[in-house]
Amino acid sequence: MTAPAAPPPQPRVADGPPRTAGSLLRRIWASYAFRRIRQSVFVIWLVATITFLLMHFMPGDPIEIMAGRLNSAGMSHEQAVATASNIIAYDPDASVWLQYLDFLKGLVTFDLGNSLTNPSKTVFEHVMEYLPWTLFAVGAGVVLAVVVGLSVGMAMAYRRGSWFDHAMTSVGSFLTGVPNYILIAAVIVVGYTVLGVLPFLDMRGRITAGVEPGFDPVFFGDALFHAILPIIAFAFTATGSFMLNMKAATTEVLTEDYVTVAQARGLKPGRISRSYVGRNAMLPIIPQVALQLGTLVGGSIVIEQILQYPGAGQMLIQAISNRDYPVVQASVIILATSVVIASLIVDLFLVRIDPRIKTEGQDA
Repeated sequence: MTAPAAPPPQPRVADGPPRTAGSLLRRIWASYAFRRIRQSVFVIWLVATITFLLMHFMPGDPIEIMAGRLNSAGMSHEQAVATASNIIAYDPDASVWLQYLDFLKGLVTFDLGNSLTNPSKTVFEHVMEYLPWTLFAVGAGVVLAVVVGLSVGMAMAYRRGSWFDHAMTSVGSFLTGVPNYILIAAVIVVGYTVLGVLPFLDMRGRITAGVEPGFDPVFFGDALFHAILPIIAFAFTATGSFMLNMKAATTEVLTEDYVTVAQARGLKPGRISRSYVGRNAMLPIIPQVALQLGTLVGGSIVIEQILQYPGAGQMLIQAISNRDYPVVQASVIILATSVVIASLIVDLFLVRIDPRIKTEGQDA
């Protein structure tokens, strides 16, 4: 008896309609990542627009300010005005709308004119001489705060109710409540004035005279020596905040069922701490990193003035006192853009390790 013939193969039915270029673009447009990028671009544009309007309606004309300086140097008034207009790339007779369009064009092409106090350099070049030093000090301070704060916060949660927990909670509350410029001022008074062990006068500035910038250990070691106090100052407030928040997050995670199941399975405490407790407790802490970056960059003005550290904050104060409007305008925009980009990077990193953040029905 012959076996029945096998049925002919059926054509495979597609799971859904074929993806077209339009559907792919719609998916990209609706994705969480692209939505966050659009929001960041909007925030940067809004900050730039508000900055332009504030600088435009502030008393005093940048052209007249620079022309006055050139005129005092012996140049005629007409020639001084023409020279200042060419240097600043600004037409005072143009309408506000045309000036705004030229401003946006210069913003996209990184051409915001020249500094009034240093006409030989563009505003972007002038700002970039100071901004990396602030970003270095703030970034190192946040990294130090993350390492210390998260480690101590997790230890506080595991030893909650002990003398260590009570002592570190008091320390964290103190660091969070007291402004960092008061704390660093106290460090200088005690270390330099009282004990005489802190070489504060030698630590001022960015690098020691005679040290040439370059990719060598001498330069990096000297730059770190001058940045130690700013790094400590920026780490003070962030460390206290990370300690308290990590303790609260770890305490909550320790009560979850999956931790109890992991303990019942006989997993080693170290593995439970790393893979189950630490990873999940860090999720609510990661967005606070971007908030701390924004707070510390904005607060760098006071710290850099106290420590005589020539960064973006000190440059902004000098530009305001000299009425160098192009530099003030560019400084505010670049600092705000740095904070927005840092927040965007943190959000995109967070959504990769915790997909629950994505809106339902959307893909990152």
